Amino acid sequence: QVQLVESGGGLVQAGASLRLSCAASGRTFSTPVLGWFRQAPGKEREFVASIDFSGGSTNYADSVKGRFAISRDNVKNTVTLQMNSVKPEDTAVYFCAGGRFVYSSSANTYSSWGQGTQVTVAS
Repeated sequence: QVQLVESGGGLVQAGASLRLSCAASGRTFSTPVLGWFRQAPGKEREFVASIDFSGGSTNYADSVKGRFAISRDNVKNTVTLQMNSVKPEDTAVYFCAGGRFVYSSSANTYSSWGQGTQVTVAS
């Protein structure tokens, strides 16, 4: 079992930056890939970004490519999502997830989930 706890959400103005963090604990070796998903009100959960264990492979949704950056620290067992030039459409609850396939954008391939952190971008 892997426990994931997100932090760093909040209210920001459009164009600003925000950093989300996720702390992993437990059997982290079972989910070498860490990713971020988001869910806006009335919408399905959607993939944002993922990173493999080494940090050498990353995957991004087209909607955030060039604005968001994912990174991880395997000593601290954390994954970070740096969000730059945020837009109102980035408003959502952001979830940290643990899985095995870095190039999968399907939530079904992630077995561990955090509780989520709210990000609200004001226009």
